[in-house]
Amino acid sequence: MSSSSEHDALAWPSPVRLVDEVARVLRQRIYTGHYLPGDLLRQQQLAEDLQVSRTPLREALRMLQSEGLVEADGVRGVRVARADRRRLLDAYALREMLDGLAARQAAERGAARARDLLGPIVEAQRLTLEPWQPSEYIRLNVELHAAIVALADNEFLSAQLALVRKTSQVFAPAVLISKDRAAPSVHEHGLIVEAIAAGDAERAERLGRDHIRATMDCLRQASAALERAGSRPRALAA
Repeated sequence: MSSSSEHDALAWPSPVRLVDEVARVLRQRIYTGHYLPGDLLRQQQLAEDLQVSRTPLREALRMLQSEGLVEADGVRGVRVARADRRRLLDAYALREMLDGLAARQAAERGAARARDLLGPIVEAQRLTLEPWQPSEYIRLNVELHAAIVALADNEFLSAQLALVRKTSQVFAPAVLISKDRAAPSVHEHGLIVEAIAAGDAERAERLGRDHIRATMDCLRQASAALERAGSRPRALAA
């Protein structure tokens, strides 16, 4: 992230909104990989960088902690959240249910708009495969899942979008996001969109759940391979 362009955008609002705006900037830095899982976030450095006092900064960090994006690290401050294999699999187990329900309700409630809304996103994802553009692939992945949730028109599902962003962006790995997984994933996305557009709720739900199961299978396989090689995976996008 360009420091000059970001500082140009840091024209802080009234104190009432300052905490939310600081949290937004930090959240976006985490989502875009400016801060990586495990990075220590030092308050003094952040306050100077963002040109704010420590009081709104502390409140913003508490917000991110409540969202699971950062974790307390004793007296040292906070770190960007990390995900081990079990934590990731737990998160994806929940996503399997949520993504399946979102696809079902999107087919029931938004089939007429599905092709126009979702189709271009999947097509844009296909274009990221050659040449391989992992960052854009991840961004479009989140956009697609958010659009499916929007079609589902379920406020409780909407409240879970942060989980999609965390599993797809915060823990999204350079080491595990590969074209080998992305290509079949885009194909799976296309099948889900076709089922939603056809109003086939049962098929849409099944495909949505199958998509997450496939991601979990890849995560298990990659995790085992990396552990045998002596390194740990950070995550896998789905």
